[in-house]
Amino acid sequence: MRKSVCLAVFMALMMLVPVQAGGNVAVQQADPADDPRQPTEENKTMYMYWNSSNTKAWTHFDVVENTTMETYTEEKDDGVIDIDLKFRMEPILAKRIYMDPDGLFRGSFDIYVEGDWTDGDGGACDDNGGQTGPKDCEELNITLMAGPNQVDVHHETGLVQGANTVVFNFVIGETTPIDWDGSDYNPEIHISMKLMGNYNPGIAFLTPPSGEAAKFEMTMGEVSKIELPIDDASFSEEFQDGGEIDGGSSDSEDAPGFTLVVASAAIAMAVFVNSRQEDEDY
Repeated sequence: MRKSVCLAVFMALMMLVPVQAGGNVAVQQADPADDPRQPTEENKTMYMYWNSSNTKAWTHFDVVENTTMETYTEEKDDGVIDIDLKFRMEPILAKRIYMDPDGLFRGSFDIYVEGDWTDGDGGACDDNGGQTGPKDCEELNITLMAGPNQVDVHHETGLVQGANTVVFNFVIGETTPIDWDGSDYNPEIHISMKLMGNYNPGIAFLTPPSGEAAKFEMTMGEVSKIELPIDDASFSEEFQDGGEIDGGSSDSEDAPGFTLVVASAAIAMAVFVNSRQEDEDY
């Protein structure tokens, strides 16, 4: 009988010992601290990269990338260039990061353009390359995604012929995701634009060349980047293990009084068993 009581009390005491939740399994299994492609408290800037050998665009937090090409380039004398680049973070985000609700996403891309991309300006887009039908032009759009969630879109209306540095900011609104991880909120940047060229080389000695070719070029690496407003507290061990920025925790075992209630119930059960056993002895 005494053994049963002791066992019940021992189990109750064990319940009082806090158990650390599993938290982010990926963080526990592989420490990404040594991977410069992952964000750190000192580096919160993502850089854009491209490689034509596998027509692949990607992004990460390391300013050094040996497999990237210096530029992404598309050119066409007569017709439409349809730009649709998707820079997904690779490797995927291995840390949980929390955005400062008062912060800004700050971006800057180096882009070179030629041709026409605006309807109504009397250029190639208006005559549609001499053809009838809907206009195919579209101004530059830069979209930030967190997994399938759209954070914001920058619509650029100030591009000029030649070199441009496109600067943009995204504010954090009420619906903006602020608690990101690689499984559900892996960062991605979309760049889209449609440019039209209407260059005609003419006929030798008969008609001179006319119109202009279309060109889109984006420089990769340090000059095309976006800085994320990551709260420094994101890199604390507590937050990476499933806690909250304010020092709390989302795990049920950390709810006030939870383990105390369970332990009290176990002790009461032990007393009940003891009392019942004594009654039976009599």
